[in-house]
Amino acid sequence: MSDFQQKEDTSWLDNLRVVATISVIFLHVAAPFLYKFDKISGFNWWTANVYDSLVRFCVPIFVMITGALLLPKDYELSDYLKKRVTRIILPFIFWISIYLLHVLSTLKNGFKLPFLEMLNIGSTKIAYKTTYHFWYIYMIIGIYLFIPILSKWVKRATEKDIIYFLVLWVIAIIIANPLFLKHIPDFNLKYFSGFVGYVVLGYYLSIRNFEKVKHIRTISFFIFTTGVLLTIFGTYFLSISNGRFTIDLYTYFSPNVVIAAIGLFLFFKHTNLVNPQLKVIRKFTNKHSFGIYFVHILVLYYLSRFGVNGAVFGVVFGIPLTTILCLAISGLIIYLLKKLPFGDKLAG
Repeated sequence: MSDFQQKEDTSWLDNLRVVATISVIFLHVAAPFLYKFDKISGFNWWTANVYDSLVRFCVPIFVMITGALLLPKDYELSDYLKKRVTRIILPFIFWISIYLLHVLSTLKNGFKLPFLEMLNIGSTKIAYKTTYHFWYIYMIIGIYLFIPILSKWVKRATEKDIIYFLVLWVIAIIIANPLFLKHIPDFNLKYFSGFVGYVVLGYYLSIRNFEKVKHIRTISFFIFTTGVLLTIFGTYFLSISNGRFTIDLYTYFSPNVVIAAIGLFLFFKHTNLVNPQLKVIRKFTNKHSFGIYFVHILVLYYLSRFGVNGAVFGVVFGIPLTTILCLAISGLIIYLLKKLPFGDKLAG
């Protein structure tokens, strides 16, 4: 097998998608505690910081999976737009309508939300507490529209070409990071920045053969751990220095998050899932992951209304328990929706 070749078995990407799906819920359960930096005990804040830092890879991993699965394929443009893009657009329209109904049901002063405003439902202006996750959908739609163009380039590109792109991408995101922005000249590398870098990175790492690298799993785990520790302690020291929770190292383009995502991606690439029970959970969660992403914030909202949140039984146990409960309820909702006529096209 050459050093630059597509891996035939892609079940490890399903494993990664499941981990990322669980992690995004875990992140959203833990995050509220971080903003209470000086209002809760140091132990609770540290617990939330460790938990949240462990799963910051979730969105980068989702995008890397997209690159690994979609870039190697050939596309006829009209066919691609019909099949691939509509698979996102239809659930998006369905769920934005559901969230619209939810927002309207919680308004106390009557209808004040024009439909065009609702298209910007992910902004801080409109019901932010239950719609902030829509930013990812807007982003991934843009990525999907770009995939046919990017796919043609990567298949003609040499390994050097791809590495050149990725190096410039890393430089671009370092320049844009608030921690380095004041100390580095503002070179115009914006065309190399953004989530498209994760798309190319996922593709490259998926086709690059690391089998000759001794102890690749150990090395991958070390890379992941390094990224997580940089996030944990870096965030703590920045927050102490500023007297408030500082999010700079939590952003998806922070070097530490990129490092963690790379390490986890490679670790799963070289890990086989053999437990039959875990395979059943993997299959179910993987099949419903997109819908789970859409609905999980709504589930968390209503769980919180009934007093179930990350503080239940203390944050050490409350955050994982709330995550598991939310995952189970969200998965059940999507499973049942898909049983309805046309539900499989709308649920996600």
